[in-house]
Amino acid sequence: MRHNKKVNHLSRKKAHLDAMLSNMTISLIKHKRIFTTLAKAKELRKFAEPIINRAKVDSTNNRRVVFSYLQDKAAVTELFQNISQKIAERPGGYTRILKTGNRLGDNAKTCFIELVDYNENMLKSAETKKTGRTRRSRKSAPKAEAPAVETPAAEAPATEAAAE
Repeated sequence: MRHNKKVNHLSRKKAHLDAMLSNMTISLIKHKRIFTTLAKAKELRKFAEPIINRAKVDSTNNRRVVFSYLQDKAAVTELFQNISQKIAERPGGYTRILKTGNRLGDNAKTCFIELVDYNENMLKSAETKKTGRTRRSRKSAPKAEAPAVETPAAEAPATEAAAE
């Protein structure tokens, strides 16, 4: 049984896992999207989202806490200056994982993980989407009318005229 085993260690020791997640978070902050395996992306989301959440409040203590995880001044500066403005009103869910298929060499499930507020294509479709009712029920749904059926008699003279 897997009681109290919430962390996927990804076949690595603790120091290696922490270094890998830190480096992947730095790459995610700098590039806004990274391509990786699904298992690593799921673990990265658990590691990166609390760090990104700290950037909402720009204080010396929060910068020091984030720097203790990332150890990269450029990434911390980018996180607190640019990313924090985009995520200010978002209550959570700063990353999105999109599956891309299996890798050719070892058939591992691959995906890319990205920051939600930096995908322009998804933002455009969200803005153009009409906001309607989200809950549907059979009782309140309008009855669909039967489609008009064309009579075959109307088509019959046209086919006879074409045959002559």
